[in-house]
Amino acid sequence: MKTTLKTDITVADICNGFVYNQLEGKGLFGLGGKLIIQPEYQRNYLYADGGGNKEQAVIHSLLKEYPLGLIYFNKVGADSFEVLDGQQRITSIGRFVTNKFAIMDGGNPKNFDSLPADQQDRIRNSKLLIYECEGTETEIKQWFETINIAGVPLNEQELLNAIYSGPFVTKAKEAFSNSQNANIQKWSAYVKGSANRQDFLERALDWVSKGDIGAYMSAHRNDTNINELKNYFNSVIDWVSTVFTDVLVEMKGLEWGRLYEHHHGKSYDPKKMSDAVKKLAADDEVTNHKGIFEYLLGGSTETKLLAVRVFDEKVKKAAYAKQTQAAEAKGESNCPLCSIGHDANKSRIYKLSEMDADHVSAWSKGGDSTAKNCQMLCTTHNRAKGNR
Repeated sequence: MKTTLKTDITVADICNGFVYNQLEGKGLFGLGGKLIIQPEYQRNYLYADGGGNKEQAVIHSLLKEYPLGLIYFNKVGADSFEVLDGQQRITSIGRFVTNKFAIMDGGNPKNFDSLPADQQDRIRNSKLLIYECEGTETEIKQWFETINIAGVPLNEQELLNAIYSGPFVTKAKEAFSNSQNANIQKWSAYVKGSANRQDFLERALDWVSKGDIGAYMSAHRNDTNINELKNYFNSVIDWVSTVFTDVLVEMKGLEWGRLYEHHHGKSYDPKKMSDAVKKLAADDEVTNHKGIFEYLLGGSTETKLLAVRVFDEKVKKAAYAKQTQAAEAKGESNCPLCSIGHDANKSRIYKLSEMDADHVSAWSKGGDSTAKNCQMLCTTHNRAKGNR
């Protein structure tokens, strides 16, 4: 890969013809139309997040004549470039010069046009250190990954967008990485993360690919439509919101794609599901509310999903002592199920460490976790008992 250091390009040059897309959250063009600021392998603009402290810091650095660090351009034509590294800084500068945000100065907000003329000139005339890089697509992508190890690292989906950039990624980002998309609010009830960091796109790809995102993106890299991706994602979201009509915070981030695959062919009564969710959510014995939904979808059999409250050590020791004393007096096993059997364990006295606490009446059938409902079983029988 060939690199050439440029030291004569100013902020005014970069901002000539600057275009920013508010809906997609990205800078598009600069350098009089010769520079693509955000090619598809780049992440969305993030410096405006968290109160905009980072984008303000870029402008204050220019005013104080601090160096902004190296910026890398990828030369894609005789007189055309795309930003390889530095798009966050360039977008911050372009946004400020075009009055998209204000900086705080002595407690007062100031946009570019309200700055004194000398400060405006200082920003416009600031020179940037820019490396122009030329190489094959593989070399450029590898270099892109290397230079992004520092700073705010690319997450896995951002790297995949870089590796498989093309018409499919372009369309997919338009649909799932646009923070102004009206569907984001609905999606956010079930998917964790933000559009800017590609979290919704990653989840959509994960669901449709059954977990093999890289292979799916490779196979569809040159596709000019994303109908399969959109339709599958919407099918999962619509299914969840139909089965569970109440939206609980615990629903966010669950493996809805896997649950959809396993259960969407079954019939559920939304009213009964709603009542069951509310009952379980109000049950003090249920300590894992995130497991409620999979528990109900699976027919209310896997109580381990709910992490039902277990007996404390004091209750277990008391139950063990009571059972053991009675068993020794009768010459039978202190495991009630072994004592009625016909094998060598019929009269075996187990140590406390060899036994588990069990609900006499299963929790799923109304039994609670009190001392009266506790019995000690040998580990073999307790694990075989289940909810019977």
